[in-house]
Amino acid sequence: MPRQFRLPLTAPPCWDRESFASSPTNLQALEGLDAWPAWPDGRMALVGPAGAGKTHLARDWARRVSAVTIEAASPSTLKGGGAPLDLASLRGRPLLVEDADRRSEGDLVDDETLFHLINMAGVDGGSLLLTGRLAPVAWEAAVPDLRSRLNALTVARIDEPDDVVLEAVLRRGFEAVGIRPATDLYPYLMARLPRSAPAALAAVASLDEASIEQGREVNKALALAVLDFGGDDDED
Repeated sequence: MPRQFRLPLTAPPCWDRESFASSPTNLQALEGLDAWPAWPDGRMALVGPAGAGKTHLARDWARRVSAVTIEAASPSTLKGGGAPLDLASLRGRPLLVEDADRRSEGDLVDDETLFHLINMAGVDGGSLLLTGRLAPVAWEAAVPDLRSRLNALTVARIDEPDDVVLEAVLRRGFEAVGIRPATDLYPYLMARLPRSAPAALAAVASLDEASIEQGREVNKALALAVLDFGGDDDED
């Protein structure tokens, strides 16, 4: 069979609520975000495992309330001569600090800065949403006053994806690369893949690549041949 080619699709990520798959695993997070601006002291931490949907919900919230977004784990321009955060300009505004638990990987949000950002929340109409993989009580904090602030934060948790969320991740992944797999592939994959959005997207990428290389349809037979299911060779 002649080799098939698909043009790479680079649609930008969509962070709106309508494209988010709600389920019991993320109900607490949805209710917590929808309670804004009535968060205790104007602060909330949104926590959960990688790929569970924290960024999706946090960016949707930031868009809806016109929040300033700070990516705490990303290197900034400071090393190239850029300016640090202007805390005075952020006072009274909604703020989103992504990956606050991994802030040591970046250079914008150190312990002292995070302490001030938390203290600013709830003042002059300001609010603060922090995201992280672990609950704030487990975040490292060398500043004692920051430790007490983190321990007191209201927490909204997202759990590992259930079947509803995992199927939605798979469907969006296949749509992004222009694949319409056989309908019975979804329950087949969900029964075998880890409860993880990154694992689901990695499976989509592997099937996409194999389909192009081998000129085959994306179905259970291809999944069995390409994906490592830990010795599972039963297609039923």
